Amino acid sequence: MSATVRTATPADDPALAALWKRCFESPHLAALHALDPDRHRHTFVAQNDAGEGIDAVVVYVPRLIRDADGTPRRVGGIGSVATRPEARGQGLVRRLLVAAERTMTAEQCAWSLLFTGTPGVYRGSGWQEFASSYTEGTLAPSAAPEPFPVRAATARDAVEVAALHHAYNARRPLSSLRAPEDWAVRVPAWYGALEQSLVARDPASGALTGWIVAQHAGECVEVREFAGADACLGALFAAVGSRARAAGLTRARVRIPVTPGVRAALPVLLADAGQVTEHVGMARPLHAPAGSVRAAVTAPGAVHWYGDCF
Repeated sequence: MSATVRTATPADDPALAALWKRCFESPHLAALHALDPDRHRHTFVAQNDAGEGIDAVVVYVPRLIRDADGTPRRVGGIGSVATRPEARGQGLVRRLLVAAERTMTAEQCAWSLLFTGTPGVYRGSGWQEFASSYTEGTLAPSAAPEPFPVRAATARDAVEVAALHHAYNARRPLSSLRAPEDWAVRVPAWYGALEQSLVARDPASGALTGWIVAQHAGECVEVREFAGADACLGALFAAVGSRARAAGLTRARVRIPVTPGVRAALPVLLADAGQVTEHVGMARPLHAPAGSVRAAVTAPGAVHWYGDCF
């Protein structure tokens, strides 16, 4: 069986949506794909030469991501990689990655970034794993009341939440700059509606001081993003723990870089806490030197939030 590698056209959209639906439980991929006005030029497909449609797809998503110094750089995110089960094992993804690399380089991407549970697919094409960590443990019992009032976020909080996110990540390596369309489409695709997150307000001024996203992942409640002042983390963690216990969960996982403030608040959520290291991120230098790319992905406090997934 042979296939021709080419860029996608608007006529391919139904076939791409069908392939993603077959390979993933992510109905929002087509909406994420539509965020890029140059998406067809950034989408690489393997067209089955026997007339059986599209066998595989790789999408390059241009993003502005901060380097080790916090400076935004154009980075080529790789996502929505899918292959028809009948066409696997033919090296199609590797061929598509070559095409994506050429375009990313031509468009002056400093480096490329992807996240995967199958790193072996990408090592031979020049991507290398880097380590990241999270904190996990048993849910703590109910905590004493905290001085910061916590409630579910509302649509009226959107501007303040975006401002908190921007300030919290203003110099954070590996974090993405979020445009309005990311807040409108990308972030809800991964986190759900804003109302599913929590906010804390200053008890004196009423100003919003913290925002947290926590979602169920098996037996765990997983904290996937935080922005704001460390002082309100205890209150937010207490609210996350209360909701998790009510849902019958027994463990918690925290994917926030561990600062002194985070470390001080963790006992409110976790009765015990252990660091877990994983290697799901992969990077490939393009125009940037390999050392600067490695520095960005391994810098203290570096994080690529789940809500920025490609």
